[in-house]
Order: sequence, then structure tokens, then C-alpha cells
Amino acid sequence: MKSILTLLLVVTAAQTLLSAKDKLFIVERESESLATIRDGLMRTKMKHMHNMNHGIVKFKGREAYLISRDGYVVKFDPIDEKVLAEYKTSKSAIGFVIGKNYVAVANYDDKSVDILTRDLKPIQKIETGSKNVGIKIYKNYLIFAQMDADKVTVLKDENEGKGLPKFKIYKEFDNVGKMPFDAMIREGNYIVGFFLNKAFGVIDLDKMEFKEIKITADGNKPVLKVPHFGFWSLSKDKVFIPAVGDNKVLVYDSKFHFIKNIETLGLPVFTALSPNKKYLAVTFSGKDFPKIQIIDTETLKIIKTFSFAGKVLHVRWSNSEPKLYVSVNDANQISVIDTNDWYLEREIYQVERPSGIFIYEMDANEERRDAGVAPKKSVELLDAKKKKAEEARKIFEESLKKMQPKEEKK
Repeated sequence: MKSILTLLLVVTAAQTLLSAKDKLFIVERESESLATIRDGLMRTKMKHMHNMNHGIVKFKGREAYLISRDGYVVKFDPIDEKVLAEYKTSKSAIGFVIGKNYVAVANYDDKSVDILTRDLKPIQKIETGSKNVGIKIYKNYLIFAQMDADKVTVLKDENEGKGLPKFKIYKEFDNVGKMPFDAMIREGNYIVGFFLNKAFGVIDLDKMEFKEIKITADGNKPVLKVPHFGFWSLSKDKVFIPAVGDNKVLVYDSKFHFIKNIETLGLPVFTALSPNKKYLAVTFSGKDFPKIQIIDTETLKIIKTFSFAGKVLHVRWSNSEPKLYVSVNDANQISVIDTNDWYLEREIYQVERPSGIFIYEMDANEERRDAGVAPKKSVELLDAKKKKAEEARKIFEESLKKMQPKEEKK
């Protein structure tokens, strides 16, 4: 028994050793900067990152990419924080996706879609004559909506993912709805929303078939406006949509059949689902801008309300720690909520006018590198410890198997 307890302690230590650590990149929208936060403190700032109004950061493997509002795509090392490449696709762009061998950018102005290498060298420029939005990847397809043409375009990579892509128009869907403005991929379906329709469109990308779905609320009433899909939250069996212009979060099943309204304290803007899908964070506009509410996704009841010293522009759940990060814009701070016991754990200052929060999960080696203490011997020692921890875990699992009672033969 004593040996098993010892092994259990070793396995627990191994899990801690192998777990990821959060490094936050915070968009400072007024100062063209990215602030970095690690271990609960503001550490550094990456300056001169162009117009960061609606700046977006994405990670692909061990690489980081940023798109600025004024059409720059920037590739950088998320540990060293060094800019590795940058390319200006247009005067205005806010949407991009990262494929295996390429980066694709949907431009507002100059009304085109750019295909770049992962090192941001140009491959193709596809002129559309429209502002382009809702760019997504599915298998060897690249899909986007043309805002000015009420159209969805599906491109196909003729090289089928081998080497650099060569995209050609595979199919276009005309008159899908008035002024498409956002999209998402769900289970092989491209779902597109419209500014001027009380519905959304769904394209089955395996069958290449389009259908319209009207969203209704309580009493079969139409929803006044479909908000940005980035504001939705999708669990396995439910869809949560902030009601535009009403103090409600609308709840649907996975087939978009209405379940119920959740009454909120104000006009909801953004919803964010926790990694375990058990909780939903909701932000607000107007007089309730400085508040967020937490909803239990099983009971569909509000369990907690938090108030802050300024407008909340973004929230982000940690995947590796029980934390919810909150961007409090005019208080120049990031607030950290403990999601085990639901209390304000920490406030991180010296972040100028923060908006978007983006989390890079560092492994143990990267954590040491980020702290500037990763000489070769230390890394080798860390690797040896990880190897021993993995061996201990296997021994522990074998011991548990031996302890299980054997089935009696009949």
C-alpha cells in the first residue's frame, strides 16, 4: 500500500511537470502593442504591431500569427517574442485562417483574398470585387462570404494539401442572404449569418447543398438580428446566442430548436464557454459594460455576477488552469477569476487599454526558455525527469490492474 501511495505522488508530480502553462498576449488597441502576461504579472510589450483595433492573434503549433486592422499579417515567435515575417495584404483586413501549408486572408479593402506561405510569402491573390468575411478551412476547401455580393465562394486546393496550395473556384452559392458578415464551421457545415436577414444560411460542405434556417425565440417569434458567430457559444448539445437588443441569452439545441430564454441583467454582447462546457461567461453593453455573469449550462441558471472598475471588452477561459481572464479596458487591467470557488483572485495592472486576450500554452521546456533559464543541461535534466515520471505512471497503472479482483470462472 505504501509503495502505491508513493507511486501516486510521483504520478501527480509528473502531471504537474507535463502540464501546460499559460502565456497571455493582450491586445493594446490604442498603442499598436501586444502586452504579455506570465505567472500573474505583466512582463513585456511587443510594440509597433500596426493598427490593433480588432487585432487578432492565432497559434498554430509553435508559431504565432497576428492580423492588424490595416491589413498586416505578422508571424512571430511566441516565446522569444521576435517578429519573424510580416506582409501587408491590403488597406483593411480582419479575418484570416492558418492551414497546414498556407495562411489565407480575407480582405475588406482591396476586395480580395490573399494566399500566403506559412512564412508570409505571397502565393495567390484572388480578386472578388467585394469585401470578404467569414473565411474558414474544411478539408481541402477554403470558404468565404462576399459581403457586397450576397455570395459564398468555395475554393478547392488542386494540390490536395501536398506542397503549396493552388486554389480554384469549386462552387459558388449566389443570393444566400442579404449582406453576409460572419461564419463558422460546425460538423462539416459552413454556417453564415447576415446583417439584413432574420435567418442564417447553412452549406453542407460534403454534399455542397445550401439551406436557410430561421432563428425563432420564445413563442416562435423571429430573432431581430443574428449576432456575430464569435459571440455565440456551442456545447455538445446546446447553442447559446446573446439576444441583440434584449436582456436575454437564447438557448437552442444542436438542431436550433428553441429551448428557453435566460434573463440577464443587461444587454448581452459576448458569450464564452468554459473548456469543460459547464459554464458560460456573458459580457454586456451600455450601463452594464463593467459586469459579467456566469451561467450554469446544465441548470441554465445564473450562478455568479462580477463587477469591475471599467468596461469589459473580452473574456478568455484558461485551458490548463481554473482561471477566467477578463479584459477591463478603461481601468487598464486584466482581472483573474478563480473558477473553482468563483472569486476575484488577482488584478494585473500596466496593460494599456486592453481588449482581446489570446493564450499560448507553453510546455515545460518553453516555460524555462521564456524565463531565460534553459541551458542545455537544465533541459536534459528536465527530459530525464519527465522520462522517469512517465515510467512511474506506467508502473502505477500496472499495479492498479494487479489489485483488481479477478472474475470467478463459471
